[in-house]
Amino acid sequence: MNTEQILSELTFKAVRSSGPGGQHVNKTASKVEVSFSLPTSEGLTETEKELLQKRLASKLTYEGIILLQCDETRSQHRNKKLVIDRLLELLQQNLKVNKVRKKSKPSKSAIEKRIKAKKEQALKKASRKPPKID
Repeated sequence: MNTEQILSELTFKAVRSSGPGGQHVNKTASKVEVSFSLPTSEGLTETEKELLQKRLASKLTYEGIILLQCDETRSQHRNKKLVIDRLLELLQQNLKVNKVRKKSKPSKSAIEKRIKAKKEQALKKASRKPPKID
């Protein structure tokens, strides 16, 4: 993943935001929307594109574009930085390849310890019962 190339491919759009800010939000476009085209990106390899296409299927448009927006702050510049960070984090998280889990067995001593503890517990419970009268 080439971060600089990806940053150059981003398309930004500033729109008026809802939320806190009073009259300020009615006059300024502080909400930032970013779009990133996955299929046409040159910052990702073909295998990375396929992996992201599969993992981010619910977040992509039909054209394969990722759309994110941020209106957390009153500043357009801070919102832009936040949305860029969010996009890069999303890409990095979904490009991670999970380790393959190796099957393991408990050691003999651990098995013996567990069985011994079970027997002790059973003995303790059995000793609490009233004796059987035949």
